[in-house]
Amino acid sequence: MPDVTPPPKIPPAVLRELYQHTWYHNLKIPLFYAMIVSAGCVAWNTEHTWVRWLMYAGIGYLWMSIVTFMHDCTHSVLFKKRWKNWAFGIFSTLPIIVTFISFKEDHLEHHRYNRTFKDPDAFTMGKRGLGDFALFYAYLVIGGILTILQFNFIDPAQQFRGRRLLIHLFELSLRVVVYTGLILWTAQHGLLGKFLRLWLIPGYIFSLLNSVRFIAEHYETPWDAGQLAGTRTIISNQVNSFFWNNINYHIGHHVYPGVPWYNLQKLHKELLPEIVRQQAVVDRSYFAVFFEACRKGPESVERNAEMLVRRHERSTSSATAV
Repeated sequence: MPDVTPPPKIPPAVLRELYQHTWYHNLKIPLFYAMIVSAGCVAWNTEHTWVRWLMYAGIGYLWMSIVTFMHDCTHSVLFKKRWKNWAFGIFSTLPIIVTFISFKEDHLEHHRYNRTFKDPDAFTMGKRGLGDFALFYAYLVIGGILTILQFNFIDPAQQFRGRRLLIHLFELSLRVVVYTGLILWTAQHGLLGKFLRLWLIPGYIFSLLNSVRFIAEHYETPWDAGQLAGTRTIISNQVNSFFWNNINYHIGHHVYPGVPWYNLQKLHKELLPEIVRQQAVVDRSYFAVFFEACRKGPESVERNAEMLVRRHERSTSSATAV
């Protein structure tokens, strides 16, 4: 069953303020695109390999910035106008190949069925069999390829009909036109290899970072316990919060997905008493959670419950010692 737990109560006046759109915050969008273009120009023209790879890494990191903006479009909150969310969503997903509508449908299902067996993103949970381990570690290494296959072909073939299928096919056609045009033009000028490196290397770096973020958001949180308890917030450094648009304040996003990215830190402060009361999972590092997940492998319901008991006992012992 989808989660029907009512969200924690926040005073209506405060909630209205949190839902309020403020246009100037989105000036980060052209800023980040300008940074991507600038890094791309440096990578394209530099003779130094280390500078080129530094730019590749920076572009991959900044793609996450754009994707977290696009993520707000799936909830129709990046812009007030619904069509603007669709337009930016389709445009921003062009470099990462997957279609916006497929990402949107998957993500809304993830919110609806968070941390249950109907959650399309809950593939980390299983019986810890050979297939579970294979899928889990494959996602860590080639998550981008698996995501392209899932979102562009497997999910649409199973679920899309009518209007959704037409939009998906339009997006795929747009990609074919854009990619074919760029490949033919760069090949004609003897630049195909250079172009592919500038596109695919940052894309792979982005996919690795996306795996880190994705795993950290829900891995080893309580199973089938609602949006607040079943989500992790990462109190990361403010650099990540700035460039990844506060997606690390993920508990608040799941409880109130209509709150735009620039108000998520404020929302976290409002939710903090309830987060503490429910002993929701808050950690300090994306990579610490990710490396722990790499060490432990896929989840199971029983193992997850045992882990949460041990975590609670450690927290209680630490509080008593203080």
